[in-house]
Amino acid sequence: MKKIIWEVQSLSLLPVLKYCKKCGRKNLFACSRQFRVNAQRRYLDIWLIYKCCDCNTTWNATVYSRISPQAIKPQLLDGFYKNDNKLVEKYAMDSQFLQENGVEVGLPQYSVIGDCFSLNETVQLEIKSKYSLSVKVSSIVRNKLLLSEKEYLQLITSGKIKSFPNQDLKKCKLKEGVTLVFDNELQMSRI
Repeated sequence: MKKIIWEVQSLSLLPVLKYCKKCGRKNLFACSRQFRVNAQRRYLDIWLIYKCCDCNTTWNATVYSRISPQAIKPQLLDGFYKNDNKLVEKYAMDSQFLQENGVEVGLPQYSVIGDCFSLNETVQLEIKSKYSLSVKVSSIVRNKLLLSEKEYLQLITSGKIKSFPNQDLKKCKLKEGVTLVFDNELQMSRI
């Protein structure tokens, strides 16, 4: 059985959807890749700054609130001050962190890196991502293999494609990864 790995790479940080006071409606906000550190007496507040995609209004996602500077490792605090890219990505790609801040999380722009294959081959396909993404597995497979929705559904109903662990391939999301097996006996004509 041929083994193939596809890696879903984010081309942007997760956008968020929230109400913009200036626009007067829900709007997309993009990460500015900057932290704001504010000292209040003996405590710190740390936020990750987002900007409305239409009007540049800012919104602060709370990273830490009223925390003692001694409670944060010096290297971590330095990373917040220097707007360290890895630290920005850690928070901006964490959908749970963003949801805890009361926003809806959108999908980033992404690309799928890896070899395509013929549906006549028996293939074990591992689809993985560095970050937990809510991208539908069906979208990834259909786009990469240039399948219509009808063709993809035929693969599922005929048992020519299966996931491990067993998931509903019509609805399941990628999260960190999934393994699929494509059966080699597929003789499907394009409809």
